[in-house]
Amino acid sequence: MPRKVEFTDTEFMIVQGARLIEDGKTLFVGWGIPQVVAMLAQRLYVPNVTQLFEFGAVGPRPVLPFVRGTMGGPQNTYRSLQWLNMNWAFSFSAAGYMDYGMLGAAQVDPYGNINSTCLGGTFEKPERRFAGSGGGNQVASHCWKTIIIMKHEGRRFVPKLDFLTSPGYLDGPGAREKAGLPRGTGPYRVVTSKGLFGFDGESRRMTLLSVLRGIPVREVLDGMAFRPLLADPVGEADPPTEEELRVLREEIDPGRFIIRGERML
Repeated sequence: MPRKVEFTDTEFMIVQGARLIEDGKTLFVGWGIPQVVAMLAQRLYVPNVTQLFEFGAVGPRPVLPFVRGTMGGPQNTYRSLQWLNMNWAFSFSAAGYMDYGMLGAAQVDPYGNINSTCLGGTFEKPERRFAGSGGGNQVASHCWKTIIIMKHEGRRFVPKLDFLTSPGYLDGPGAREKAGLPRGTGPYRVVTSKGLFGFDGESRRMTLLSVLRGIPVREVLDGMAFRPLLADPVGEADPPTEEELRVLREEIDPGRFIIRGERML
Protein backbone atom coordinates (compact mmCIF):
# COMPACT_ATOMS: atom_id res chain seq x y z
CA MET A 1 0.00 0.00 0.00
CA PRO A 2 1.52 3.37 -1.02
CA ARG A 3 2.71 5.62 1.79
CA LYS A 4 0.53 8.66 2.44
CA VAL A 5 2.31 11.93 1.79
CA GLU A 6 1.25 15.26 3.24
CA PHE A 7 0.68 18.10 0.79
CA THR A 8 -0.99 21.50 0.64
CA ASP A 9 -3.95 22.63 -1.42
CA THR A 10 -1.59 24.85 -3.43
CA GLU A 11 0.73 21.96 -4.21
CA PHE A 12 -2.18 19.85 -5.45
CA MET A 13 -3.39 22.72 -7.63
CA ILE A 14 0.04 23.22 -9.18
CA VAL A 15 0.49 19.51 -9.83
CA GLN A 16 -2.92 19.28 -11.53
CA GLY A 17 -2.00 22.13 -13.84
CA ALA A 18 1.37 20.62 -14.72
CA ARG A 19 -0.23 17.31 -15.68
CA LEU A 20 -2.45 19.02 -18.27
CA ILE A 21 0.30 20.36 -20.53
CA GLU A 22 1.27 18.37 -23.64
CA ASP A 23 4.87 18.02 -24.74
CA GLY A 24 5.93 19.84 -27.88
CA LYS A 25 3.26 22.51 -27.43
CA THR A 26 3.51 26.25 -26.78
CA LEU A 27 2.47 27.79 -23.46
CA PHE A 28 1.80 31.47 -22.71
CA VAL A 29 2.71 31.80 -19.03
CA GLY A 30 1.05 34.23 -16.61
CA TRP A 31 2.61 35.66 -13.45
CA GLY A 32 2.93 33.78 -10.14
CA ILE A 33 1.44 30.29 -9.78
CA PRO A 34 1.32 29.71 -13.58
CA GLN A 35 5.11 30.22 -13.63
CA VAL A 36 5.56 27.46 -11.04
CA VAL A 37 3.15 25.17 -12.93
CA ALA A 38 5.20 25.65 -16.10
CA MET A 39 8.46 24.99 -14.26
CA LEU A 40 7.15 21.74 -12.77
CA ALA A 41 5.65 20.60 -16.07
CA GLN A 42 8.87 21.23 -18.01
CA ARG A 43 11.03 19.68 -15.32
CA LEU A 44 9.04 16.42 -15.07
CA TYR A 45 6.68 15.91 -18.01
CA VAL A 46 7.11 18.18 -21.01
CA PRO A 47 10.79 18.94 -21.64
CA ASN A 48 10.01 20.17 -25.14
CA VAL A 49 7.31 22.69 -24.25
CA THR A 50 7.99 26.23 -25.49
CA GLN A 51 7.20 28.84 -22.87
CA LEU A 52 6.31 32.43 -23.80
CA PHE A 53 6.39 35.32 -21.35
CA GLU A 54 4.48 38.52 -22.08
CA PHE A 55 7.60 40.68 -21.80
CA GLY A 56 8.97 38.90 -24.89
CA ALA A 57 11.05 35.88 -23.82
CA VAL A 58 10.38 32.97 -26.20
CA GLY A 59 11.35 29.44 -25.24
CA PRO A 60 13.41 30.15 -22.12
CA ARG A 61 14.59 27.54 -19.65
CA PRO A 62 13.79 29.42 -16.43
CA VAL A 63 16.48 29.11 -13.79
CA LEU A 64 15.43 27.37 -10.57
CA PRO A 65 14.49 28.14 -7.88
CA PHE A 66 11.50 30.39 -8.47
CA VAL A 67 12.08 33.98 -7.31
CA ARG A 68 9.03 35.61 -5.76
CA GLY A 69 7.56 38.72 -7.38
CA THR A 70 9.45 38.45 -10.66
CA MET A 71 8.36 38.03 -14.26
CA GLY A 72 10.76 39.89 -16.52
CA GLY A 73 13.91 39.11 -14.55
CA PRO A 74 16.98 37.33 -15.93
CA GLN A 75 15.99 33.94 -14.46
CA ASN A 76 13.03 33.87 -16.88
CA THR A 77 15.10 34.68 -19.97
CA TYR A 78 17.86 32.10 -19.60
CA ARG A 79 18.58 30.29 -22.89
CA SER A 80 15.65 31.98 -24.65
CA LEU A 81 15.24 31.23 -28.34
CA GLN A 82 14.33 34.89 -28.76
CA TRP A 83 13.99 37.90 -26.47
CA LEU A 84 11.75 40.42 -28.14
CA ASN A 85 9.12 42.70 -26.58
CA MET A 86 5.49 42.69 -25.44
CA ASN A 87 4.09 43.55 -28.88
CA TRP A 88 5.81 40.56 -30.42
CA ALA A 89 4.68 38.25 -27.61
CA PHE A 90 1.04 39.16 -28.09
CA SER A 91 1.37 38.98 -31.85
CA PHE A 92 2.35 35.32 -31.50
CA SER A 93 -0.88 34.53 -29.68
CA ALA A 94 -2.99 36.71 -32.01
CA ALA A 95 -1.51 34.86 -34.99
CA GLY A 96 -2.53 31.49 -33.53
CA TYR A 97 0.86 30.18 -32.43
CA MET A 98 0.02 29.62 -28.74
CA ASP A 99 -1.54 26.26 -27.87
CA TYR A 100 -2.08 27.01 -24.18
CA GLY A 101 -2.43 30.05 -22.00
CA MET A 102 -2.44 29.87 -18.20
CA LEU A 103 -4.01 32.56 -16.01
CA GLY A 104 -5.04 33.18 -12.42
CA ALA A 105 -8.40 34.69 -11.45
CA ALA A 106 -10.09 36.49 -8.58
CA GLN A 107 -13.52 35.45 -9.90
CA VAL A 108 -14.79 33.15 -12.62
CA ASP A 109 -18.35 32.71 -13.91
CA PRO A 110 -20.17 29.70 -15.47
CA TYR A 111 -18.77 30.49 -18.94
CA GLY A 112 -15.16 30.87 -17.88
CA ASN A 113 -15.07 34.66 -17.96
CA ILE A 114 -12.39 36.04 -15.63
CA ASN A 115 -12.26 38.94 -13.22
CA SER A 116 -8.78 39.92 -12.07
CA THR A 117 -9.47 43.65 -11.71
CA CYS A 118 -11.66 44.53 -8.71
CA LEU A 119 -14.25 43.27 -6.23
CA GLY A 120 -17.27 45.10 -4.82
CA GLY A 121 -18.24 48.75 -5.09
CA THR A 122 -17.70 50.42 -8.44
CA PHE A 123 -14.78 50.38 -10.84
CA GLU A 124 -13.84 53.87 -9.67
CA LYS A 125 -14.20 52.99 -5.97
CA PRO A 126 -13.99 49.21 -5.53
CA GLU A 127 -13.78 47.44 -2.19
CA ARG A 128 -10.66 45.67 -3.44
CA ARG A 129 -8.53 46.37 -6.49
CA PHE A 130 -6.12 43.89 -8.06
CA ALA A 131 -3.41 44.09 -10.70
CA GLY A 132 -5.89 43.83 -13.56
CA SER A 133 -5.42 42.21 -16.91
CA GLY A 134 -1.75 42.69 -17.61
CA GLY A 135 -1.64 40.45 -20.66
CA GLY A 136 -4.51 38.27 -19.46
CA ASN A 137 -7.09 39.62 -21.88
CA GLN A 138 -4.89 38.86 -24.87
CA VAL A 139 -4.09 35.39 -23.56
CA ALA A 140 -7.75 34.53 -22.95
CA SER A 141 -8.77 36.03 -26.29
CA HIS A 142 -6.29 34.32 -28.59
CA CYS A 143 -4.73 31.17 -27.09
CA TRP A 144 -6.33 27.96 -28.32
CA LYS A 145 -6.79 26.55 -24.82
CA THR A 146 -6.83 28.76 -21.74
CA ILE A 147 -6.24 27.11 -18.37
CA ILE A 148 -7.50 29.05 -15.35
CA ILE A 149 -5.83 28.20 -12.04
CA MET A 150 -7.22 29.38 -8.71
CA LYS A 151 -7.82 28.42 -5.07
CA HIS A 152 -11.16 26.66 -4.56
CA GLU A 153 -13.15 29.21 -2.60
CA GLY A 154 -16.89 29.46 -3.13
CA ARG A 155 -16.86 33.26 -3.30
CA ARG A 156 -14.68 33.07 -6.40
CA PHE A 157 -17.32 31.14 -8.40
CA VAL A 158 -20.05 33.66 -9.20
CA PRO A 159 -22.99 33.82 -11.65
CA LYS A 160 -21.98 37.35 -12.64
CA LEU A 161 -18.54 38.92 -12.39
CA ASP A 162 -17.97 42.19 -10.58
CA PHE A 163 -15.83 43.15 -13.58
CA LEU A 164 -15.08 41.35 -16.85
CA THR A 165 -11.32 41.42 -17.31
CA SER A 166 -10.67 38.54 -19.72
CA PRO A 167 -13.21 36.72 -21.92
CA GLY A 168 -14.30 33.13 -21.59
CA TYR A 169 -17.32 32.01 -23.57
CA LEU A 170 -18.99 35.35 -22.69
CA ASP A 171 -22.72 34.54 -22.49
CA GLY A 172 -22.76 31.18 -24.21
CA PRO A 173 -22.41 29.37 -27.55
CA GLY A 174 -21.25 31.52 -30.44
CA ALA A 175 -20.66 34.61 -28.30
CA ARG A 176 -16.88 34.62 -28.72
CA GLU A 177 -17.20 34.46 -32.49
CA LYS A 178 -19.76 37.28 -32.50
CA ALA A 179 -17.31 39.37 -30.50
CA GLY A 180 -14.66 38.80 -33.18
CA LEU A 181 -12.53 36.29 -31.29
CA PRO A 182 -10.99 33.37 -33.20
CA ARG A 183 -13.19 30.31 -33.61
CA GLY A 184 -11.95 27.34 -31.60
CA THR A 185 -10.25 29.37 -28.88
CA GLY A 186 -11.48 29.75 -25.30
CA PRO A 187 -11.29 28.38 -21.77
CA TYR A 188 -10.25 24.76 -21.56
CA ARG A 189 -9.87 23.85 -17.89
CA VAL A 190 -10.33 25.45 -14.48
CA VAL A 191 -7.79 23.96 -12.07
CA THR A 192 -8.57 24.42 -8.39
CA SER A 193 -7.23 23.21 -5.07
CA LYS A 194 -10.03 20.63 -4.85
CA GLY A 195 -10.98 19.64 -8.36
CA LEU A 196 -10.85 20.09 -12.10
CA PHE A 197 -13.47 21.70 -14.33
CA GLY A 198 -13.95 21.75 -18.09
CA PHE A 199 -16.61 23.26 -20.35
CA ASP A 200 -19.52 21.58 -22.08
CA GLY A 201 -19.10 21.50 -25.85
CA GLU A 202 -22.69 22.60 -26.56
CA SER A 203 -23.79 24.90 -23.76
CA ARG A 204 -20.24 26.13 -22.98
CA ARG A 205 -21.06 25.94 -19.27
CA MET A 206 -18.50 24.93 -16.67
CA THR A 207 -18.50 21.19 -15.90
CA LEU A 208 -16.99 19.43 -12.89
CA LEU A 209 -14.73 16.69 -14.29
CA SER A 210 -12.91 15.34 -11.25
CA VAL A 211 -12.21 15.93 -7.56
CA LEU A 212 -9.21 15.16 -5.38
CA ARG A 213 -9.39 11.55 -4.28
CA GLY A 214 -11.16 11.38 -0.91
CA ILE A 215 -13.08 14.66 -1.26
CA PRO A 216 -16.88 14.36 -1.71
CA VAL A 217 -18.35 16.07 -4.75
CA ARG A 218 -20.71 17.92 -2.40
CA GLU A 219 -17.74 19.58 -0.69
CA VAL A 220 -16.50 20.93 -4.02
CA LEU A 221 -19.94 22.30 -4.89
CA ASP A 222 -20.66 23.81 -1.45
CA GLY A 223 -20.38 27.57 -1.43
CA MET A 224 -20.27 27.99 -5.21
CA ALA A 225 -22.77 30.68 -6.19
CA PHE A 226 -23.72 28.70 -9.29
CA ARG A 227 -24.03 24.98 -9.86
CA PRO A 228 -21.77 23.63 -12.60
CA LEU A 229 -22.71 20.72 -14.80
CA LEU A 230 -21.41 17.36 -13.61
CA ALA A 231 -19.47 14.84 -15.69
CA ASP A 232 -20.94 11.34 -15.75
CA PRO A 233 -19.17 10.06 -13.77
CA VAL A 234 -17.18 12.69 -11.88
CA GLY A 235 -13.64 11.31 -11.77
CA GLU A 236 -11.02 11.18 -9.06
CA ALA A 237 -7.75 13.12 -9.32
CA ASP A 238 -4.62 11.52 -7.91
CA PRO A 239 -2.84 13.43 -5.14
CA PRO A 240 0.71 14.68 -5.76
CA THR A 241 3.40 12.03 -5.98
CA GLU A 242 6.52 12.07 -3.82
CA GLU A 243 8.60 13.07 -6.85
CA GLU A 244 6.30 15.95 -7.77
CA LEU A 245 6.46 17.23 -4.20
CA ARG A 246 10.24 16.79 -4.03
CA VAL A 247 10.79 18.87 -7.16
CA LEU A 248 8.39 21.55 -5.96
CA ARG A 249 9.88 21.76 -2.47
CA GLU A 250 13.56 21.23 -3.12
CA GLU A 251 14.17 22.58 -6.61
CA ILE A 252 11.45 25.07 -7.55
CA ASP A 253 10.21 26.75 -4.36
CA PRO A 254 12.42 25.82 -1.39
CA GLY A 255 11.44 29.09 0.31
CA ARG A 256 7.74 28.07 0.20
CA PHE A 257 6.77 31.44 -1.28
CA ILE A 258 4.11 29.90 -3.53
CA ILE A 259 3.47 26.31 -2.46
CA ARG A 260 2.52 26.99 1.15
CA GLY A 261 -1.17 26.66 1.92
CA GLU A 262 -3.76 24.61 3.75
CA ARG A 263 -2.67 21.07 4.51
CA MET A 264 -4.78 18.54 2.62
CA LEU A 265 -3.52 15.26 4.14
